[in-house]
Amino acid sequence: MSVRPILSQPRVLALWLVGCAVLAGPARAQTPAEVGQWSSVMAWPLSATHASLLPTGRVMFFGEFSQGDDPPGLWDPATGGLSRLPAPGYNIFCAGHSFLADGRLLITGGHIESHVGLEDASLWDPFTSRWTRLPDMNDGRWYPTNVTLANGDVMVISGETVGTGIMNEIPQRYLAATGTWRDMTTARLKLPYYPRMFLAPNGRLFLAGPQRLSRFMEPGGTGAWFSGPSSNYGTRSYGPAVYLDGRVFLIGGGDPPTATIEQIDLNVASPVWRYMAPMSTPRRQHNATLLPDGTVLVTGGSRGSGFDNKSTPVFHAEVYDPATNRWTRLASNTLYRGYHATTVLLPDGRVLSAGGRNANSAEVFSPPYLFKGARPVVSSVPDVVSPGTAFTVSTPDAGRVTKVTLIALGSVTHAFDQNQRLLTLPFTRGSGVLTVSAPANNNLAPPGYYQLFLVNDAGVPSVGRMVRIPAAP
Repeated sequence: MSVRPILSQPRVLALWLVGCAVLAGPARAQTPAEVGQWSSVMAWPLSATHASLLPTGRVMFFGEFSQGDDPPGLWDPATGGLSRLPAPGYNIFCAGHSFLADGRLLITGGHIESHVGLEDASLWDPFTSRWTRLPDMNDGRWYPTNVTLANGDVMVISGETVGTGIMNEIPQRYLAATGTWRDMTTARLKLPYYPRMFLAPNGRLFLAGPQRLSRFMEPGGTGAWFSGPSSNYGTRSYGPAVYLDGRVFLIGGGDPPTATIEQIDLNVASPVWRYMAPMSTPRRQHNATLLPDGTVLVTGGSRGSGFDNKSTPVFHAEVYDPATNRWTRLASNTLYRGYHATTVLLPDGRVLSAGGRNANSAEVFSPPYLFKGARPVVSSVPDVVSPGTAFTVSTPDAGRVTKVTLIALGSVTHAFDQNQRLLTLPFTRGSGVLTVSAPANNNLAPPGYYQLFLVNDAGVPSVGRMVRIPAAP
């Protein structure tokens, strides 16, 4: 007679599992020091489809309006106060934006109707709260990308003109010294919406996506394109890309969405794309935010097929550590943040997560590092840090500082931050001071405002201090 193993008998197995559960006890709730913490949802006057951290420490946002003269909003993270800014006089929804060397925000293009762009361009001055209209561009641009160059000029690329798939194929260089435009007539190329562009360490522009074939652009003269390596996965529509110390990461995207990420190191002579550890779930329409400790926070998006699939939301955040090539799952937020959602790193180390389609609201995420002890204190730091120099940061916590980072002010829309980059700075410790090496040149750190952070041996960052990097003479 055969005898079944005792645990294969259903009733005995069930009793055994119950006993194990009793012995194990209830699941332990994870602490904010492990998974971070989300704020309650804040009601905002409009959807933050576009969000930029200004040199003043406040966040400018604008979004889904149809009349064209609805004023942008301004949020103060220190007080939670909301106000409205002067209207630009035309519809800047679906524009491109990045910062100039003096902290003004260059906004290019805008919205007439879906797939029909404006040729308008303007500067927003956060210090005087004034708009300045610029000469019109060569044609309309709806969903263009801005890239700040090493001398402080800005390259504006792509954007639809008068209909679906009809792209502005001629990039334009905004000449900051004269406030005029130069057509890059020898760099004509049809590119998709909001191409993922970065200034590379060699001074050329790097096109990372969303198409599979990456490219380099020579920004001098009237421009030229050169083919680069192809990524491994393929098209990554509505997936973010970030720049850390000369490495670019592509994170998710595609339809159906993928959980894969890839890295390319632009510091080497022959860069290639390499797969890295994947996220915990596929995502599309998500955002990626660089954090002071050199990690990458990913929030929001959908894991399902389709343009903006709200039926398959991803609520939990997760963070990627490039040093260990590992992801860590973090706390979940309340509302779906997909298409038209934005995220911005704040000076206090928290992350603003706002917007979404018809979502006039915002939440704030406090990463785990804010629950791991006292912050390093920055007593003083220079207001201006020139490339290739050494500068002094006064801090009573010099002995515990393990990392110094610079992060360019975020300016994000449609799952891509057109201004964000992180640089890790070498330093030596002294008594109450750090001697820090500035980035070697403006290819590494384009002119403009950055947040400087000190990170201690517990992984806790200081409050970010605004420093300005000028163009080298």
